[in-house]
Order: sequence, then C-alpha cells, then structure tokens
Amino acid sequence: MGVSDDAEGQARVKGLQQGLQELGWIEGRNVRIDYRWTDGDATRIRAYVAELVKLSPDVIVAHTPPVIAAMRQASSSIPIVFAAVIDPVAHGFIDNLARPGGNLTGTTNIEFSLVGKMLEMLKEVVPGIARAAVIFGTNPQYFVYLHSFRTDSPTLAVELSAAAVRDTGEIEAAMSELGRKPGAGLVVPPDAFTVIHHAMIIELAARHRLPAVYAYRSFVAEGGLMSYGPDVHDIFRRTASYVDRILKGAKPADLPVEAPVKFEFVINLKAAKTLGLDVPDKLLALADEVIE
Repeated sequence: MGVSDDAEGQARVKGLQQGLQELGWIEGRNVRIDYRWTDGDATRIRAYVAELVKLSPDVIVAHTPPVIAAMRQASSSIPIVFAAVIDPVAHGFIDNLARPGGNLTGTTNIEFSLVGKMLEMLKEVVPGIARAAVIFGTNPQYFVYLHSFRTDSPTLAVELSAAAVRDTGEIEAAMSELGRKPGAGLVVPPDAFTVIHHAMIIELAARHRLPAVYAYRSFVAEGGLMSYGPDVHDIFRRTASYVDRILKGAKPADLPVEAPVKFEFVINLKAAKTLGLDVPDKLLALADEVIE
C-alpha cells in the first residue's frame, strides 16, 4: 500500500476489506491479511516485497507501479492482484487487458478521457480559465492523457501543459510558475506521487490562488476546490473479487483486467469562496458531495 496515515490509503484498505467480507472472507476467521505501507519509499518497497514473498502467501494485493514492478521481479509464481493501476500494459505488467498472462491481474483506474472531463468541470466553475497544467510524478503514461485531451476536447479552448515533477522542489517551482500566469488552473489526475505530497499541493494551490481539480475526494476534504475521478473505494472493493477467485483456484492469467465503473464529483464551497468563485447551481446538482 501507499501512505499509511492518508485518508485515501485508508479508504482503499476499507474498500478491499468490505469487498472481501461481502464475498465471505472475514479477517481473523478464514483469511489472514498482512499489511505493509511503503509511503512511496524505494528502500521500504524492496524490504517489504522481500518479506512478503518469503511468507509465501496465496495471493498478494499490490498498489502503485513501483511496488508492482518489484513484486513482479521478485516472484513469477505467487498470484499478484494489482489495484487501481494506470495502464498496466504500458508498464509491462501484463500482455493485454483481456488475457493478462503470467501471474498478475487486477483493476485499473485508467480512463484516458479523464483529464478532459476534469478540465471541463473546472471551466464550469472558472469560465475565464485560459491555461492549465497537469501535474504528475514523471509517469510517462500521463502524456497519453494529454494526447487524449487534445484529440477529444479541442472545443474547451484551454492551453494544456504537462508538469512532470520528481520532488517537492519541483512541485513548488511548477506551481509557482503556473501561479504567475493569468487565467491559470491546475489538474491533478490519479498519481501515487501527488497523493503522497497532497498536503503540499493543496497548500500551494491556495497560496497561488490556483483553482484546481483533483482526481480524489480526499484532496477536497482537506481543502481542495473540487474533484472528479474514479471512486477508489469502489475499485478496491471490486479488487477483492480477484482475491476471492484466486483463493478458489482461478489463475491470474485467465482473469481479465477491469477498468473503473464508478466516478465521483465533489465540490468544496469554502475553497470556492476563498478563491472568489461562484459554483453554478447546475454543477452543485451534479455533485455527489458538497463540502461546506
């Protein structure tokens, strides 16, 4: 797993636990679950992967590409179920979505039209937005999001750029530069790196008065303006079905990978007021949750 004390990380664990319980797997009764939280640290990832492989579990649930890559390298026999991974084919984890092959399968949060939809909703709140940056942790797959936006959303008339960041210094530099530009906004799609540094991103967006749309509700609950993206709790709940089938004898190679089916839209009216924004009633009506 990712960050142990983050609301998003806890929501993922609860979703997985709920899914397992719905399928009859009760922790402490007929299933044992060992948890490891890496907090995105490469040293911890290597150590925890070695620990878990040594335990010879019946199945491992893994999240974030670095963890999955390490797991894949460490074992070609233990079934590995990945959860909410962006483009597992491009990462080389599986052969294809329909027939993964090997010992990995699971769920993705892939939806390449997501950036366009996020920016469309942001423009509803900020009609004068002229440019936006998509910030992510140097994941090359995010350029596919940008290509999809430019192909499918040309009528938005918003100049979109990429801000690939590797550390907190680059996050601050990218957002400071964006904040100096008139009519600028920020898009934060699903990404493990930005989840780890979410508090900093939210604070910098407020400091530079940048209207921002995030992929996850937790960003908005902690002061962000709005979010639109995959329902992470639901993705992890559905990931439990892979664990269930594998424990009952199914092979990962034969289990097709599933894309997200449920999305959620959340608005923080206090954040909007601080930025001097009026949220249209029609957008409030569409929201799954309004935080006041």
